[in-house]
Amino acid sequence: MTKRDCVSVLDIEAELKKILDDAINLKAGWARGEREKPLAGKSMAMIFEKPSTRTRVSFEVGMAQLGGYALNLARADIQLGRGETITDTARVLSRYVDIIMYRAFDHNMVSDLAKNATIPVINGLDNLEHPCQTLADLMTILEHKKGFEGKKLAYIGDGNNVCNSLLLGAAVVGMDMSAICPEEYKPDEKIYKKALEIASTNNCKIDLTSVPEKGVENADIIYTDTWISMGDDADAEARNKAFQPYQVNTELVSAAKDDYIFMHCLPAHRNSEVTDEVMDGENSVIFDQAENRLHAQKALILFLLEAK
Repeated sequence: MTKRDCVSVLDIEAELKKILDDAINLKAGWARGEREKPLAGKSMAMIFEKPSTRTRVSFEVGMAQLGGYALNLARADIQLGRGETITDTARVLSRYVDIIMYRAFDHNMVSDLAKNATIPVINGLDNLEHPCQTLADLMTILEHKKGFEGKKLAYIGDGNNVCNSLLLGAAVVGMDMSAICPEEYKPDEKIYKKALEIASTNNCKIDLTSVPEKGVENADIIYTDTWISMGDDADAEARNKAFQPYQVNTELVSAAKDDYIFMHCLPAHRNSEVTDEVMDGENSVIFDQAENRLHAQKALILFLLEAK
């Protein structure tokens, strides 16, 4: 079969629900003590241009739990950081390992790696999308809300890579989503339009607003992310000013349903984008969400390698 990649949520659109079900089953099996090693003898190259806690640990541990091996490659440690082309890097790594995870600054670099590699490539985050985070997010919602139909996700804050992938993911699984962003920090226009197109066929509603109280009204899930992502530091002062009215606090969440869940992809800047009261409150599922990166990514790796 032709090799498969996960550069965008759209790359796994048709199989998304199956991967989520597989992730939940893998998590349950691990809790029961199941220790099968389907990836014995398999290896993953992990290229990191941006540092990470959750991405590195979840992929490295996930490969180990499946019986495989993950090799950490910082950009400065490989020839990619000294001028070797992404094309040559893709061709070389394809001769050594079975799958590549790339956490990059530039979406085009991830796309080019996937285009030139003969093995599956996973986008571990770039400036446009974060599909692995969306997998874990949808898995967490499925666990806590038992489904997507009739549920509303309110994402508040920066229309960044996390927001972009969530828009696509929500539309694919048939869940309503409101992206609540300042006018100057909206999600990618092409992705938003694509999400609207998908939603129209899946009986769900995707919308965009700049009014926090309107967006979170009757929400089942409230989600936020840091206001200042890696690479946005030069714009920190302007961002902090623009996002102040978008803080998730006890007053804002009172407009959501009583049994709403609070989500954050982490790391969080406490008492900036979200207050301690919400982050540590009984509605918060942020650490379930973080754990689910491990199981969702295991399911994704297995799918891509089996589909190869």
